[in-house]
Amino acid sequence: MDSPVPARILVVDDEEHERKLLEDLAKEEGYLTISATNGKEALALAVTEQPNLILLDLMMPGMDGFEVTRWLKNNPATHGIPIIMATALEDVASHEGMLASGADEFINKPVDRWELSLRISKALKSFRSAAGPEV
Repeated sequence: MDSPVPARILVVDDEEHERKLLEDLAKEEGYLTISATNGKEALALAVTEQPNLILLDLMMPGMDGFEVTRWLKNNPATHGIPIIMATALEDVASHEGMLASGADEFINKPVDRWELSLRISKALKSFRSAAGPEV
């Protein structure tokens, strides 16, 4: 019997240390990762690679996470990809803004391994249910 293909996660963060940490945590859970260092690169990879989930930093130079999320959710090619935004901001307005921009979930930095695993699993389960059995 074939084993299921691991989900592919696009990790987007302008800070190398943070990006590497998120990639390592995802890989430890058995996921494949693709990475981007900025919003424009993330948009291009989301379209060409069609990841199963995007872990997206909120605060990046140029295009911030709000703008990237709005673009992805308004693009027919990427609108269904779940987005989990990661932020060091803890204020309610920022959290509300992430969800209002279209993010499916958010997680605070520093990232807790258990919480990230749970949020990824939940988002992927919802994505697979919506996409059907072939995903």
